[in-house]
Amino acid sequence: MGVVEDTEPPLKRAKRLADEPNSFSGNSSVRGSTVNNSLGDLMARPLTSQGDDETIGSKGVIKKTEFIRIITRALYSLGYDKAGAMLEEESGIPLHHSLVKVFLQQVKDGKWDESVVTLHRIGLLDENAVKSASFLLLEQKFLELLKIDNIVDALGTLRNEIVPLHINTKRVHELASSLISPSNFISHTTSGPGKESVNSRSKLLEELQNLLPASVIIPDKRLECLVENSLHIQRDSCVFHNTLDRDLSLYSDHQCGKHQIPSQTVQILESHTDEVWFLQFSHNGKYLASSSKDQTAIIWEINADGHISVKHTLVGHQKPVIAILWSPDDRQVLTCGSEEVIRRWDVDSGDCVHMYEKGGIGPISCGWYPDGQGIIAGMTDRSICMWDLDGREMECWKGQRTQKVSDIAMTDDGKWLVSVCKDSVISLFDREATVEKLIEEEDMITSFSLSNDNKYLLVNLLNQEIRLWNIEGDPKIVARYKGHKRSRFIIRSCFGGYKQAFIASGSEDSQVKISSFLRIVSSHKHIKNA
Repeated sequence: MGVVEDTEPPLKRAKRLADEPNSFSGNSSVRGSTVNNSLGDLMARPLTSQGDDETIGSKGVIKKTEFIRIITRALYSLGYDKAGAMLEEESGIPLHHSLVKVFLQQVKDGKWDESVVTLHRIGLLDENAVKSASFLLLEQKFLELLKIDNIVDALGTLRNEIVPLHINTKRVHELASSLISPSNFISHTTSGPGKESVNSRSKLLEELQNLLPASVIIPDKRLECLVENSLHIQRDSCVFHNTLDRDLSLYSDHQCGKHQIPSQTVQILESHTDEVWFLQFSHNGKYLASSSKDQTAIIWEINADGHISVKHTLVGHQKPVIAILWSPDDRQVLTCGSEEVIRRWDVDSGDCVHMYEKGGIGPISCGWYPDGQGIIAGMTDRSICMWDLDGREMECWKGQRTQKVSDIAMTDDGKWLVSVCKDSVISLFDREATVEKLIEEEDMITSFSLSNDNKYLLVNLLNQEIRLWNIEGDPKIVARYKGHKRSRFIIRSCFGGYKQAFIASGSEDSQVKISSFLRIVSSHKHIKNA
C-alpha cells in the first residue's frame, strides 16, 4: 500500500514556514486528527523510491523528481517560502512525503512517543539508522524531562525505552549518572560541543537529517553543494587556471585560456648596471626587489596602474649582492653580499638598519625566521649561523657538510631547517628533535625553492633537470621537469600563480619555462623573450 500524500495546499502551508527550525520549510503543521488518521491508515514502505523515472537534461541522468525537490529545498533554505510552496503546488512534487512531514512536525512539537512510532512507519531499510534515530529522539525526551525536574519519568524513559535499544552504552551511562545531579548535567550539556542546548530541537533535526537517507529528508544546501562541486571540478581540470575563485561564474563553463599566463613584455626595468642575480616580489604584491652583480639592490614599487618605478636603491655592499629576501611582514629586506656581509634594510626609508657578519667568514645564502625575529645564513666555512635581529648569535653548527650552503630556508613553524649539505644532498633538519632527513639527488644541486605550504621542494640540478619533492613524511619525488637550458649560470626555479599552481624556471636560451604544478614535461609552456 502506498504512502498517503499531504493534501493541504502548499500556499496555505507557506504562512507558517518561517517558524520551521533548521529551514525545514516544507513541513506542514498537521492537526491531531489528521496525524492519527494518517498513522492509522498507512502501511510502511521505503520512501527512497520516487515512483517517477522521468529524466531531464541532455544526457538523461537527472531524475526530474529529485531535481525539483532539491530546487524546492533551496528556495526554502534561502527564505523564499512562497516560491517554494508554489513550486510544490505547480509541479505536484512535494518536498517531503506526508509521513516525513508528520515526523518532522512531531519532532518540532516535542511529541517524542509519536515521533518514534512515525519513524518506524516510514519504512527505512537500515535498522541501525532507525535505532540510532530512535536513540536521539528518546535522548532528547530524557533531557527535556530532566530539565523540568521530572526525574521519575526521565528514569522510566531511560530504563524502558533507551536501554532496550542496546546501542551507545557509553552515552547511556552518562545519562544514568546525570540523575544524581541533574542541574549540573544540564549545565554541562548546554555548554558542551555535543548540543547547543538540551532544548535545541532544531539541532536534533540537523542530527536526524545527517543520519537518515537523503531521499527521505533532503539535505540542507544540497543544491549549493552540487554547484560548488561542479565549479571545483572545472577549476581543478583547467590547465591554465590562474584566477581567483570569486571570478568563477555560473553562467558558463570555466576555462582559462593561455592569455591567463603572462606572455607579453609590458615594461623593461633598466636601473641596474650589471647582471641581475635575484628577484623577489613582496608577499603583498606591492613591491619587487632585485639584487645585482653591480653591488646594489633595488626596491621597486608597483603603482596602481601596474607601472613599476624605483622606490629605493640600496647602496653599501662592497661585493655583488647574490640575494634579496623580504621579511614576513614586507617591512624589511635582507641583502646577502657575496662572501661579505648580510644587511637588513627598512623598506619605507631605504636605510640599512643592521649588518650581520662573522670574523673571517662570509655568507653564501641567507633567510628569515618565519616570525621575522631572526636571521639564518649559510657561510663560506660550510656552517649555518643564526642571529636575532640585534645581531646576537643564537646558534651555529657545521655538521657533515662538503660544500658551501648555496640555499637555505626554514619552514613556517620554525621546526625544519632546509639546506644543501653535500653536492647532491639536501638536509631537512628537525630543530626540535635534532634529527635529520636527507634528500639524495643523482647530480649536483644548484638551487632549491620551498613552497608556501612547506610541503614541496623544487630542486634544480646541474644536469638541466628540475625535480619536485614532497617533503611531508618520507621525502619522495612527485614530478620531473626538463626543457630549460643551463651551462654557465645558476638557474633558479620557483612556485607561482594562483595558489602556486605553476612552476617557473629561468633558462639560458632567453626564455622562461612555465609548467602547471605536478604536470609532466610535455605540459611545459614557453614564454619567449621574457
